[in-house]
Amino acid sequence: MNSFSKRSYIVIGIFLITALVFSLRLFNLQVLDPTYKVFATNNVLREVVQYPARGLIYDRNGTLLVHNKPAYDLLVTPREVTAFDTLYLCEMLGITREEIEAGLQAANKYSRYKPSVIVQQIPPEVYAVLQERIYRFKGFHTQSRTLREYTYPVAAHVLGYVGEVNANDIQEDRYYSQGDYIGVSGIERSYENGLRGSKGVKKYLVDVHNRIQGSFLGGEEDIPAQIGKNLTTSIDIDLQLYAEKLLQNKKGSVVALEPATGEILALVSAPVYDPGMLVGRVRASNYSMLVTDTLKPLFNRALMADYPPGSTFKMLNALIALEEQAITSNTYFPCYGVASSPIRCTHDHVSPLHVVEAIRESCNPFLWNTFRSIFSKFSSSSEGYEVWREHVLQFGIGRKLEIDLPIESKGSLPEVSYYDRIYGKGRWNALTVRSLAIGQGELGLTPLQLANYCAAIANRGHYYTPHVVREMEDESIPEKFKTKNFTGISENYFELVIEGMEQAVNGSTGMLKIPGVSMCGKTGTAENPHGSDHSVFMAFAPKDNPKIAISVYIENGVWGARYAAPIASLVIEKYLNDTISGNRGWVEERMMEANLLNPNQPK
Repeated sequence: MNSFSKRSYIVIGIFLITALVFSLRLFNLQVLDPTYKVFATNNVLREVVQYPARGLIYDRNGTLLVHNKPAYDLLVTPREVTAFDTLYLCEMLGITREEIEAGLQAANKYSRYKPSVIVQQIPPEVYAVLQERIYRFKGFHTQSRTLREYTYPVAAHVLGYVGEVNANDIQEDRYYSQGDYIGVSGIERSYENGLRGSKGVKKYLVDVHNRIQGSFLGGEEDIPAQIGKNLTTSIDIDLQLYAEKLLQNKKGSVVALEPATGEILALVSAPVYDPGMLVGRVRASNYSMLVTDTLKPLFNRALMADYPPGSTFKMLNALIALEEQAITSNTYFPCYGVASSPIRCTHDHVSPLHVVEAIRESCNPFLWNTFRSIFSKFSSSSEGYEVWREHVLQFGIGRKLEIDLPIESKGSLPEVSYYDRIYGKGRWNALTVRSLAIGQGELGLTPLQLANYCAAIANRGHYYTPHVVREMEDESIPEKFKTKNFTGISENYFELVIEGMEQAVNGSTGMLKIPGVSMCGKTGTAENPHGSDHSVFMAFAPKDNPKIAISVYIENGVWGARYAAPIASLVIEKYLNDTISGNRGWVEERMMEANLLNPNQPK
C-alpha cells in the first residue's frame, strides 16, 4: 500500500469520527436533553424574579415595629400580548381602563421583549381570583412581593418608608431594576443594603395558555432569594408613643437619648403622620396630601430645623469662659448699671452673682459680660471669636453629627469671614455679635444637636455620636458610634453649670419637679420674628449617672417653662419610672389638651 492510500484512509477516518461526534451531539440535543422540549411542545420558559422579604425592625426591648405583608404585581411582556377583555381585567383588579392603557404604553416604551410591572401591590384576595383566570390574558403574569406593615402608627420620621426606585437609584446600584422598591427615608434608607436582602430567580415552564406547568429542570437553575437582615433600633416604643401623644396639636420636636451610649430613645417631629399612609397603592395620593400640607408633616424638625437655642445656650458660654480662664467660679457680675448694658436682665434676682447663680437665674448681663471676657483675652475680636467658635464646634454644634439617618442639618454657626463680609474686616467685636451670648443672633441648632449638647454636659465633657440602631443581624454598629467625642472642656467646670441647672429646676414651679428624681435642666425662650416666641427646654436625669438627656422645642410656645419644660419632665418621668405620679396628672392633662395649632385657643 503506497503512502497516498494511507493518507486517504486517515482523511476518511477523520471525517467518519467527526460525523459520529456530530450525530451523537444532535441525538443528545434533540432526544435526550429535555431543555429543547420546551420549544418542541410550544411551551415557553419564564424567569420570575423572587423578591426577598425585607428585614424586620424591632425596638430596643424586642417589640416588633415593622414587618411584612404579602402583595403581588401584575407584569406584561408586550410582544406576547393578544386581544383580551380589558373591562373584565379592570373590574377584577379594581382599576380603570385608562390605567391599563397607560401601563401598556409605558411597557411598550420600556421594552417589547422584557416584562414590565403594569399593576402594583395587588392584595392577596384579588390575587387569588386573578391567578385562576390569568390564562385568559396572554402575555400577562404575576410575581409575589411584600409590603411594609407597622405595628404602631408612630415613629414615621425614624423608620422611614419604602418606594419604587427611580432612574438615579438604578444608575447608582445595578442591583435594582425598574419596578424594584428601595428605602426612601429614615432607617429604611440608611440601612437599605442590609434590610433589602438579595433577589432570587425561579424558572418555570409555561404553556400556550400562560399557565405554569412546573419548574424548569426541576429547579436546578433556580436561585433562592435571601431574606433581609433583621434590625434592632435604640427606640423605646412606649416612650415614643407617649412623646408623640404629648406633641399632638403642636409644632415642634422631642429628642431623648441615653448619654452613656448616644442611643436615641425617642425622636419626634410634630405634626406627625402614620407611616402606614405611605404603603401600598394609596401611597401616591397620601404623599401628595402630606407634601402639600401647610404644617409640613414630612419635614423632620428634629434633624432639619435650625432654631435659636435661647437661654439653653448659656451653659456653653459659661463653660468656654471657664476653660479659657476668662472667668472663675468666684467671678461676679452685677445685672444693673453699666454691666447690664446693652443686654438687660428680664426678671428680678440676687445681684451681683457668680456662675452657678447666673445659670439658675438665667441672668442675661452675666452671660453677656462672660462672653465679652472671652474676646478680651485675645489681641483681636476675630481671634477671640475663632477660639470661641472652635469650642462650640467641639460640642457638635455648627456641623453635622453624622447620625445614622439620611438627612441632617449642620445648623448655623457663622465663620469669621461672615462677619468680615457684613461689617468689614477688623470693624466688629463682641458688642457687635452680643446676641450669641444668650443664644440668639445668627446661631441655629437642631433639636438633635441640643439634646446631644445636653448629653455632653451630663457626661461631664464627652458624648457619643447619636444613633437610632443598636444592632443589625450578624453585624455590629460602626465604631464611630462607640467612640467618645471629647469637648475639650475640663471635667471640673461641668459641675458648676450642672449645679446651676439643678437649682434652676428645684427653684421652678411644681410642673417640672419629678418626685424622687434629681433633674438638671434649663429653659429657653427663643425670639421669633414671625409670631409668638418658641418654648425650649433641655434636661438630663438623674444628676449622677444620668439615664436620659432630652431637648424639647415647641414652636410658638411663648416661653420655655410654659410647654417645653413640662413636656420634657413628663417624658423623663415616664422613662425613669414607667408612670406619671398622681400629683402630676394635671400637668400631663394640660400638655395633652393644649392645641397650639388652633389660632383661637389662648397660648
